[in-house]
Amino acid sequence: MTKSDSKKRRVLGLDPGTAVTGYGIIDCEGQILVAVDYGCIRVPCSMPIFDRYLAIFENLSELIVTYAPDEVAIETQFVKKNPQSALKVGMARGVAIVAARKKEILIFEYSPSVAKRAVTGNGSASKQQVQGMVQRLLKLPKLPTPYDAADALALAICHSHQTKKIIL
Repeated sequence: MTKSDSKKRRVLGLDPGTAVTGYGIIDCEGQILVAVDYGCIRVPCSMPIFDRYLAIFENLSELIVTYAPDEVAIETQFVKKNPQSALKVGMARGVAIVAARKKEILIFEYSPSVAKRAVTGNGSASKQQVQGMVQRLLKLPKLPTPYDAADALALAICHSHQTKKIIL
């Protein structure tokens, strides 16, 4: 029996980016979801991109050691207008995956629309709607900020309700 087969599990949600990577950690036991921690890893845009990747890796590795998640729910990549930006975000996503896999943590991926639908019922919900529903679902005393952290919590909540779709 693995840690993820146990009744209570800890999920780390990740919204990767090259300047801001949102994270949200929740404990799941049946229908009960409890926020453990959330926030953002911020790296200066003035830092060379390769050093930013290293900083993201080191900070995520520290979070993983501190909170010992059983599973990671990460946002899938999407391309808007700038393929170069998409490639850089994809690299940040890869760094996050490597940090988790290095500790043998299972990885699950969800598109932004699937995560939004899981918490609001609408795959096109605004960031404010996601933020408000995450606050309600986790019974937080205030809105989770910034949006990147709220999105990461939404990914963790989404995963807590999904069947397992292992990508790694």
